[in-house]
Amino acid sequence: MEQDKVGIVEVARLAEVSVATVSRVMNRKSGVSQKTREAVERAMAELGYERTSSVEGIVGVITPGLSTPVFAALAEWIGLALAPHGLRAMICPSLPGGVQERDYLKSLLDIGAAGIVFCSASNTLESFDPELTALLASRRVPYVCVNGLFEGVEGAAFSTDDVSAGEMAVRHLQALGHTRIGLAAGPEGNKPSDRRVAGFLATSAKLGLADAEGLVVRQSYSVEGGQFAADHLLRLGVTAIVAASDQMALGAIRAIRRHGLEVPRDVSLIGYDDSPMLEFTDPPLTTVRQPIDRLGGAVARALVGLLADRQVPVGELMFQPELVVRGSTGPYRDRGPEPRG
Repeated sequence: MEQDKVGIVEVARLAEVSVATVSRVMNRKSGVSQKTREAVERAMAELGYERTSSVEGIVGVITPGLSTPVFAALAEWIGLALAPHGLRAMICPSLPGGVQERDYLKSLLDIGAAGIVFCSASNTLESFDPELTALLASRRVPYVCVNGLFEGVEGAAFSTDDVSAGEMAVRHLQALGHTRIGLAAGPEGNKPSDRRVAGFLATSAKLGLADAEGLVVRQSYSVEGGQFAADHLLRLGVTAIVAASDQMALGAIRAIRRHGLEVPRDVSLIGYDDSPMLEFTDPPLTTVRQPIDRLGGAVARALVGLLADRQVPVGELMFQPELVVRGSTGPYRDRGPEPRG
């Protein structure tokens, strides 16, 4: 076999160990028996594999586009938490479920990535490409998920409790006197979005708020999606809107103003994520904050544990979000007939 075709995957296969074990041997990490270490060294010698430090200790972080501040911040936290363990995060931005995500994964495995983090990627989709998990299983590369587990596959995931997020947003607005509350939700089949809808509907029912199901509009996680959803909800007479992301909330502000209304005098608004700079918007945005620092630390600890062949609890661990009250929510006020625009 020619040298340029020999990678860490071939070494792992010949030594009959995982890619993670080969990575630990190459990086002279503890937790590998002398017998296993010798088997890896023999495989490397037999294949003519030469250490290439540029790819050793790489962890691929597959995440939606970094233009969304919360994903950029979460990827940064994960990278910072991995660094003390000799691991380097390689950020791979791609749309969940797209061809690019699969190509990134194949490339990461081909260069011998030590592990993978699916950060709100295909793991958030009800329908995902089974080739992703099949590749990981065949290469025996450990991975951790954020905001959802792959359906039918055992693994470790760390997620924000989105049902609770939907609940706390509705309760806050109802306590301010709002009874007609709309939800600008994310796409159907996206687990975080579906969970926020579930929390919104369940809490609305508990509080006796009528027509909650008719006040849910599904759209993309974008400024434009938020504007579209808010425009529709305003025509239905809502006095408060819960947005599924801060970007959607910014789009909702645009729609509210185009209706000749003001936030929060006429319409109260809650975002989600607590992206940087939101306290400096006009008005400062009330939002549900994801605990990205704690999520990033938990992801790193779990992946490091898997790389050391330690037992890591499987299943999805939920982290409690926090409602951050700023200036975009206020008491209900009867605004009368909507101005014609």
